[in-house]
Amino acid sequence: MPATVSFPVPTPSGPQSVTVSYARVGSGEPLLLLHGIGHHRQAWDPVVDILATERDVIAVDLPGFGVSPALPDGLAYDLPTTTTVFASFCEALGLERPHVAGNSLGGLLALELGREKLVRSVTALSPAGFWSEAERRYAFGVLLTMRHISRRMPLPLVERLARTSAGRTALTSTIYARPGRRTPEAVVAETLALAQATGFDQTLRAGTTIQFTEDIPGIPVTVGWGTRDWLLVRRQGIRAKQIIPAARLVRLPGCGHCPMNDDPALVARVLLDGSR
Repeated sequence: MPATVSFPVPTPSGPQSVTVSYARVGSGEPLLLLHGIGHHRQAWDPVVDILATERDVIAVDLPGFGVSPALPDGLAYDLPTTTTVFASFCEALGLERPHVAGNSLGGLLALELGREKLVRSVTALSPAGFWSEAERRYAFGVLLTMRHISRRMPLPLVERLARTSAGRTALTSTIYARPGRRTPEAVVAETLALAQATGFDQTLRAGTTIQFTEDIPGIPVTVGWGTRDWLLVRRQGIRAKQIIPAARLVRLPGCGHCPMNDDPALVARVLLDGSR
């Protein structure tokens, strides 16, 4: 069952209280899981049970996504603020330098936590921030279109589409290479999560100027990229390897932008290997 925790986050005008929803399961070294923009912690459900056999798994809803409330007024949805939020989140849960894995926006956040030496290892799956300007504009255009469709589509239509493989493909093929494998319930839930994400617009605006340009020496870094990622194309993984030369670059055959559902066994193995 999900839990919530509230904690103070320092700001120039004094501490602000932030609340984050999360689910925690398993035992072993702690592994924090961060989802992408417009998604929710359930994006990790296909791999959580596998990971939980060897890790203390903490899957979170980013502020303003899933069931986590929006950030309070005065806190921006930018990279420095979100990094501070998760440093405070880890402190509130007593997580001392956990392993961290993230997908898309979550991958970028994971890398930033690694750069700040707040975690003991990073695994980033199709992380944001290694794009050219044209690639960024394309990805943001796709995301905005997905958001617009999710907000305009009546729930009964979403539910009807989700009951068929073709309908699930229509709803989710931009992020999954094998959308038919996603359950109807999961497709409905993530379509609603995208439509209702209070942090979506501000997070996307904050991302227009983001470029990850610094090495992360001293901790293990794994970057995984699906061979069928059509949102953030896989040549961006080559750029990530050039910027973080010691990173292990892993090819995820047949996987899309959110590979956890396309090949759970492979992705779980990559996450476990990356968090040793």
